[in-house]
Amino acid sequence: MKNKIKALVICTENSCRSQMAEGLLKYKSNGRINVSSAGFRPKRIHPDAIKIMEEISKDFSGQTSNNINGLIEENLDIKITGCYNVNRSCPNFPVKIKKLHWSIKDPFLYPSKSLSFAKNFKEVRKELDGRVDIFLNRYGKS
Repeated sequence: MKNKIKALVICTENSCRSQMAEGLLKYKSNGRINVSSAGFRPKRIHPDAIKIMEEISKDFSGQTSNNINGLIEENLDIKITGCYNVNRSCPNFPVKIKKLHWSIKDPFLYPSKSLSFAKNFKEVRKELDGRVDIFLNRYGKS
């Protein structure tokens, strides 16, 4: 059996979008992808991200918010940036790494400013779910 693809999902704070993408990739790949996430200014995982993922039975309570420092030199195959700011300012990774950009809207900034942001988080989850399916169709074949 060949080695698993190793992917890293990067967002600014590693608290919502990248965490949700990591959780979906882990769950939907059934172990075919080794994935983690990180950010430039990591913060705790947002409680609404956890709630929205629990609605579809995806528990990522064991995931942690990580700083990108130290991960640049890891033996990665694919780097996925999840927002414009990170894509623009992401440090250089080795040339051999496949670079993907998923421009995912921040659930804090669109379109509803409701107290729970539930609608925004659900829309982000839906978009990520579709992108994960496309990713796995292309890279997740065993």
